[in-house]
Amino acid sequence: MPRLRLAPAAVVALAAPGIVACEAAPPPASATEGDWEIARGHLEWAARQRPDTMPRFGDLLARIGERFVGTPYEPQTLEVPGPERLVVNLEALDCVTFVETALVLARLAWSGTPDDAFATSYRDELTRVRYREGALDGYSSRLHYFSEWIADNEAAGLVTALSRELGGVADSSAIDFMSNHPDAYRQLADPDVLARIIDTETRISATERYYIPQEEIAAKAHLIRDGDIIAATSTVPGLDIAHTGIALWREGELRLLHAPLVGSHVQISEETLAERIQRLGGQDGIMVARPLVPRR
Repeated sequence: MPRLRLAPAAVVALAAPGIVACEAAPPPASATEGDWEIARGHLEWAARQRPDTMPRFGDLLARIGERFVGTPYEPQTLEVPGPERLVVNLEALDCVTFVETALVLARLAWSGTPDDAFATSYRDELTRVRYREGALDGYSSRLHYFSEWIADNEAAGLVTALSRELGGVADSSAIDFMSNHPDAYRQLADPDVLARIIDTETRISATERYYIPQEEIAAKAHLIRDGDIIAATSTVPGLDIAHTGIALWREGELRLLHAPLVGSHVQISEETLAERIQRLGGQDGIMVARPLVPRR
């Protein structure tokens, strides 16, 4: 799934791994003291690691991501009642919010953030990552399709898309899952919101997208680094991405650090990334994005 971070039960089951067929209690729409305590703990740890001495920014992102191992998986973490708002939730994660959380914390740790400005800086960074052109302007401004998430964050200078550079092939399939399943998203009952989603899908469909087919992942693995963002491409019609995670090398093998539905918590895959993609019928390749060093 294009990492649609929402969706209802019926459609979810046939769609993809991050969407589940059950009702989940909505997370808090604003950060709790527990969320800030977790975030501050990770930043304090990161400061002790001397980020400025690390050879690559991705190494810091991967190390922070590892600290979330064991954090509960929760579906639909951004689907809260009422109008669209910035959800800060570090106590439970889905596969996309895990990637976003690790990226935001790594950026703050690398660039340094005064303690009295911490919450504001965190919210600003998260908004920049999660919403089109860094502006929260209703439900349709959220980057629901992860291929657009990569493109938008590349335009903002936060990541660089690597799939084409790594020898990826073009994907010209249409992106239209949300508009073809409007009943799966309560927000799409509003005709104006649905129209904006259709406009977004049309634009994404017309944009060049590249991915590395599953049979080529093993051969390309040596070009992928710790901390690279991995997006597993979907075989479901209309969906671009089925799952997301962070690349992690262990004992000479490329694995996936991620928040999967199966397993119920953030974990490091037991099999290699290539083996995992080939085993799962709903996935057929990967997109790769490399996080860029933030300005200090």
